[in-house]
Amino acid sequence: MALMKSPMSDKLNGVNKMYNVHITMKSNNKKVGKIPVSTTSASTCPDICPFNHENEGGCYANAGPLAMHWAKVTDGNRGDSWPVFIGKIANLKEGQLWRHNQAGDLAGNGDKLDAKANIELAQANTGKRGWTYTHYDVLNSEHNANVVHQMNGMGFIVNLSGNNLAHADDLYDMGIGPVTAVLPSNQLTNTVTAKGRKVVVCPAVIKDDVSCESCGLCARMRDAIVGFPAHGNGKKKADAIANAA
Repeated sequence: MALMKSPMSDKLNGVNKMYNVHITMKSNNKKVGKIPVSTTSASTCPDICPFNHENEGGCYANAGPLAMHWAKVTDGNRGDSWPVFIGKIANLKEGQLWRHNQAGDLAGNGDKLDAKANIELAQANTGKRGWTYTHYDVLNSEHNANVVHQMNGMGFIVNLSGNNLAHADDLYDMGIGPVTAVLPSNQLTNTVTAKGRKVVVCPAVIKDDVSCESCGLCARMRDAIVGFPAHGNGKKKADAIANAA
């Protein structure tokens, strides 16, 4: 997957905002595995995301125990300030696989990514194997695209989240990072996009003995799109979005 040229630093002016983040050093989620996982305040969720918790768009994190945990992080009753969180990431052991944001998104104001904060995160991740997903608009925002591209270039893997396969094709065309896509809930086998790109269904979804910890597919640069079948309490809404292409 070819990447764009590295952006100039003057394109990476941040929005200078602080965020509340909680990190669980050993996840209790069977599908994730016993690796560190973070949760970021809901204010970071981009307005453009069709699954946004505020418009009840089918976000899997908007129900159950995770929703209650997320609410406490968002309210500031649980978690750390951004500098403290960055310090904890920097202190993870060499080669540690970890997932950023089981809920929440990259540091930003819902429209524009905070370049300064996100580059700090990528720097803190040096020598570790961190990854995340983002719904921030990179198709229409050169600023956001540059931030994501630079983070991937620094070794912190930011997956571009496709709402469906057509959206995933558009994101893939940018060449700034790996891509994922929401699939219809009944799509449990590998498939291809309209442009012929291979789509691999998340192994942890279809295999009981696989977790993010044992798989690591989303934590590396790759050609294949990773597909996530719609699931959770908002499955019907997510299904409608996945089938909208």
